[in-house]
Amino acid sequence: MMNTIDVIKTRRSIRRYKNQEVPKEIIMDTLDCARLAPSGHNDQPWHFVVVTDKGIKERLSQIAKYGRFLKDAYAAIAVFCRKDAPCMFEDGCAATENIIISAWSYGLGTCWISSYKKEHSEEVKKLLNCPQSHELISLISLGYPDETPVRKKKELSEMVSFNGF
Repeated sequence: MMNTIDVIKTRRSIRRYKNQEVPKEIIMDTLDCARLAPSGHNDQPWHFVVVTDKGIKERLSQIAKYGRFLKDAYAAIAVFCRKDAPCMFEDGCAATENIIISAWSYGLGTCWISSYKKEHSEEVKKLLNCPQSHELISLISLGYPDETPVRKKKELSEMVSFNGF
């Protein structure tokens, strides 16, 4: 596995995947990293649904805006958080990022599909039998990359200032 800084600096959003199984142990370790994400008041309000069923992935790829590639990934991971959590959205995003970073360290690609209060959220929640007590935060595609996209990022100097904006 790579060190943390290398993982963060080399990670890419992947939308093309090899037709290759991801071992359950790796998926579970990635979700264990998500479980260890920071959360407001240490509330840990998340629940993760791993979708490997082809029919459900196909349906997710039809429902989720910008998620047409979900059907080609080995798995789709839905990140849910309890609605009553004081920092529900932030907690779900922290867990999502931990999934993405830990997956890349295993050589797995991911793509974060924003899903909090989006036009597809309610239909995804219904498809995955989400209880009323939870909110969908994100969908994440997961699998072995079949592409190496070029990363276009702004210069750090364009986004950093000290002691004021």
